[in-house]
Amino acid sequence: MQNRYLFFTGILLLISFEIARVYFIMPMPGSQKMNSLDLAFFFHTYRWVFRAAAVVLIFAGIKQAFSLNRILSALLTLLGIFICWAFNFKMSADSMFHQPEKLQYQNSISNKVNPERLVLGYYFNGEAKAWPIQFIAYHHQIRDTVGGKPIMVTYCSVCRTGRVFDPVINGKSETFRLVGMDHFNAMFEDESTHSWWRQVNGECVAGKRKGERLNELLCSQVTLRDWLSMHPDSKIMQPDPKFQHEYDDLKGYDEGSMKSSLEGTDTGSWQEKSWVLGVVVGNRSKAYDWNKLKKQRVLLDSFNGKHLIMWISQDNRSHFVWAFPSDRPYKKTSWLVSQDNSLSGWEWLNLSTNGILRDIAGQRQIQFEPVQHYQEFWHSWRTFHPETERGN
Repeated sequence: MQNRYLFFTGILLLISFEIARVYFIMPMPGSQKMNSLDLAFFFHTYRWVFRAAAVVLIFAGIKQAFSLNRILSALLTLLGIFICWAFNFKMSADSMFHQPEKLQYQNSISNKVNPERLVLGYYFNGEAKAWPIQFIAYHHQIRDTVGGKPIMVTYCSVCRTGRVFDPVINGKSETFRLVGMDHFNAMFEDESTHSWWRQVNGECVAGKRKGERLNELLCSQVTLRDWLSMHPDSKIMQPDPKFQHEYDDLKGYDEGSMKSSLEGTDTGSWQEKSWVLGVVVGNRSKAYDWNKLKKQRVLLDSFNGKHLIMWISQDNRSHFVWAFPSDRPYKKTSWLVSQDNSLSGWEWLNLSTNGILRDIAGQRQIQFEPVQHYQEFWHSWRTFHPETERGN
């Protein structure tokens, strides 16, 4: 009769493993604050070994267990089946978040997306496209081509991070699936080697390709209205009707009005879910308080050899960062800013590529170099840029 314990051990192993496998790679209480990535990847890689061991134990003792207590054994069997079903088909990342069945685009005339919505925009080789954050925050990634170039548009709503990557690795366009998250950032798995890649920086953190990085492409996070003012011929991603309910759940995300422990916003400064403007120059990073940027409209700073100009639109949504051109002597840039902390007297041209300021009065033009920058939750920026500096 000792074999009956094999059955109970197998059921316990199966249930514990399926829960642990999902717990360490999904946003569950406490899981995202642990350094458990290696354990999560181990469980995922050897999942069929654990499952096979549990099944062997279950069948080795199932006859004796049912002979001893048929009802208890049946209930435990049903519980094991339910846990396997729920944690594999209901609680796994790629079961909760799906890709659009068919990408649909419209021009500015036929577009149905509210022009005040935030979009990620990318321009290449004469073609421009925009993807509303409300949509890609649910899908997490959109695979597309722009100007003949394959791209991977990504967004993680829990970190408030939007990135566009070149998905070509070693000359091959790679396919990715959402596998979960680590430290609240979306994690993708490539199809070829089943390695894991962070959404926030395109770094491979587990598997055969560990240490490699996807090439990040310079994109813009602006309102659709501002994007179309820069690229009037842009194509705009339209909602997939199948996922309208999921899109509606993210209606307040753009402005930060959602009431959610994962996707909600702290309105104060330098709190876990406060917004920051993150800037990367060379191998250094710096974060600036979003509230200060809203108040001042324009921030000027010198960082890692670059003289930066940070600017936010009047609706507090579109934002840009440029550097004073390196091919001309730098002069103190405070002359650009008027007493009301605006750029009155100047107008911006060609915002999405190079920032060109034109003096309305004198018709003088100055072209600035674009700088990689992001709007992000402070907890995310601090986690993935541990040596970041803070703007004054």
